[in-house]
Amino acid sequence: MNKIKIIAHYLPQYHPIPENDTWWGKGFTEWTNVSKAQPLFKGHIQPRLPADLGFYDLRLPEVREAQAQLAIDAGVHGFCYWHYWFGNGKRLLERPFNEVLESRKPNLPFCLGWANETWSGIWHGEDKRILIEQRYDGQEDQDLHFDFLLKAFKDERYIKVNHAPLFYIYRPLQIPNIKEYLQYWDQKAITHGFNGIHFISNGYYPNFKEDGFKAFVDTVPFIPQLKTTLKNRLLRKFTNIPMVKTYKDFVHAPHFDRVLKADEYPSILPGWDNTPRSRERGIVFFGSNPDLFKLHVKKVLKQIKTQNKDGIIFLKSWNEWAEGNYMEPDQIFGMQYLNVLKEALNE
Repeated sequence: MNKIKIIAHYLPQYHPIPENDTWWGKGFTEWTNVSKAQPLFKGHIQPRLPADLGFYDLRLPEVREAQAQLAIDAGVHGFCYWHYWFGNGKRLLERPFNEVLESRKPNLPFCLGWANETWSGIWHGEDKRILIEQRYDGQEDQDLHFDFLLKAFKDERYIKVNHAPLFYIYRPLQIPNIKEYLQYWDQKAITHGFNGIHFISNGYYPNFKEDGFKAFVDTVPFIPQLKTTLKNRLLRKFTNIPMVKTYKDFVHAPHFDRVLKADEYPSILPGWDNTPRSRERGIVFFGSNPDLFKLHVKKVLKQIKTQNKDGIIFLKSWNEWAEGNYMEPDQIFGMQYLNVLKEALNE
C-alpha cells in the first residue's frame, strides 16, 4: 500500500456571488446560515462559530494560504475542491479555485470534485423551487468542460494516481450514457499524455467499474445509522426537532470494523449537523468530540491498511460549516480536531 493520503472536501461558498444575492439576499455566503443557526433541542449546540480563521472571505489569498497551512500541519495531503459546472460553460463559485490555479498558490496538492446536481431551494430548508438546473448539453459542452479540466490536470499540484488525474463525480448515475461519457474524456486525457483519468464515484453501485470508474468513495453510512423510532418520526413531523443520532453510535457502527470492498476509498467524518441549512428537516450526529473523532480515524486507518492499495481516505469535510462537518478551528474545540488527526496519523 502507498502512503496514507487524506483528501479533504473543500466548499468554496464563502464569498458573495450575484446568483446567491438574487436567491437569498445581498451578501449571502455560507456564513449567513451558520451565524443565524439556533439550538432546536436541549443540549443542541448552535451556532457553531469559527475561531482562528474568523468569518473568512475566500477571495483573499491570505485565507487560502492559512487554510492550506493548517491542513499541512495536521497531515492532510490535499483538498478536493467542489467544482460546479452546470452545462454550456456555466460555472458558479469558481473564483477561489480559479485563483488557486492561476496564482499557483497555495502549494498544496488538490483535485476536483464535480458536484453535478441541480440546485434547489430545499438545499437551504426552503421549497423545491429550481435555482439552477444541472444540464448535460452534448459533446460540445463536454469538450468545453474537458478543456477547463485539462488546465487543472496539467498543474504539478494536481493529485494523480499512476499518472492519471483523480476526478471525483458526485452524482454519477445522473450523467446520461455515463460509460461513453467517461470513455470520451479518458481518451482525450490519453492524447494529452496522461494514463487516462482516475474517475472516482461518490458511493458504490454495481456497474461502477464497467462504467469506467477506478474506485468509489464510501459515502459514510448515514442510512443504516438513521433508522429511527416511531417516536422520533412523529417528533420530526409535529415539532421542530430534527433527526438526532449519536456520533458515538456512528463511530462504533460495525461498518467501520468490516473489510473494505475492492477499489473502495473510505471516508472519515468529524461531525454532522446540517440544521443551519435545513433546520427541523436536518440531521444531527449528537455529541461529536475530538476523542471520538480520533477513534473513528484510527478505525478507518486500520481498515485501509488491509485493503486500499492507493492509501486514499476522503475527509468529509474541511469546511462545511453549515453541515457541522468541518476541521477548521471553532470556538468550542479550537485546534483539537486537527491535532488528533495528526496524532492518529503518526501513531
